[in-house]
Amino acid sequence: MSTHANAPVARSIAAGRRKNRWFAQVGWRHVVGVVAVAFSLFPILFVLSAALNPLGTLSSTDLVPTSGVSFENFTNLFDRTPFGWWFLNSLVIAGVASFASIFLSALAAYSFSRMRFAGRRVGLLSLLLIQMFPQFLAIVAIFLIFTTVTDLWPAIGFNTPWGLLLLYLGGALGVNTWLMKGFFDTLPRELDESATMDGATHAQVFFRIMLPLVAPILAVTGLLAFIGTINEFLIANVFLTNAESKTLAVGMFGLVAGERNNNFGIFAAGTLLTAVPTVLVFQFLQRYIVSGLTAGAVKG
Repeated sequence: MSTHANAPVARSIAAGRRKNRWFAQVGWRHVVGVVAVAFSLFPILFVLSAALNPLGTLSSTDLVPTSGVSFENFTNLFDRTPFGWWFLNSLVIAGVASFASIFLSALAAYSFSRMRFAGRRVGLLSLLLIQMFPQFLAIVAIFLIFTTVTDLWPAIGFNTPWGLLLLYLGGALGVNTWLMKGFFDTLPRELDESATMDGATHAQVFFRIMLPLVAPILAVTGLLAFIGTINEFLIANVFLTNAESKTLAVGMFGLVAGERNNNFGIFAAGTLLTAVPTVLVFQFLQRYIVSGLTAGAVKG
């Protein structure tokens, strides 16, 4: 009789132990995941709420809009600021600079990976060493150089997207070259040799055989270069002073540099629109991201 009476208690204890074991092994991970998602979504929801807040001030912004929903901040963004020019300048500079950076890095990586020449090791180590020092350290020298360039060739001087583009291309080689070289090193040399035996030139081997095979690392480095360029602020803030020549980073900073509280709604609206190009590029390249990040530097 006592055995049957204690059976429900035993089952309850066993179920409790299974729940504790599940939480200790798996359940806590769900809790951490939920906390991480909430932590990540909080700033996005706050910016979205600020962009849709008709009052448009920082002090009146809540996580959930309480003053109604309005697109007035988006209208004021285009009416009060040259946001269209900022957006266009950033897309042109980031797009061209990223493409040129990836192309030059791919050429250099192919040369370092497949060819043997004097100064090869020194060149690789020099690229790595130079990247330890940020480009902003040379801002005084670069500023003096571009002062002369502006006097002689105004089209590529201060307050021009092409001048800033040339400045960004000066640091095109670097970490991307190392990442691509590691990817090129994983490709068998028999591909090059067989193509050469069939009469292919180095250019044909590079463009028709090598580049399609290293598409994942090209996508990854291209995305990183695009994000880094479109978000760059320090150098662009020094070289771009005219309102219509600014990039998104410089122009958006100007909105909150003086009157942060009053212009916060406009700033939040611009922030949402600024994220659109990066999200679209990421969605376009996402199928290459995982394979590129995991296979980029297998060999040195």
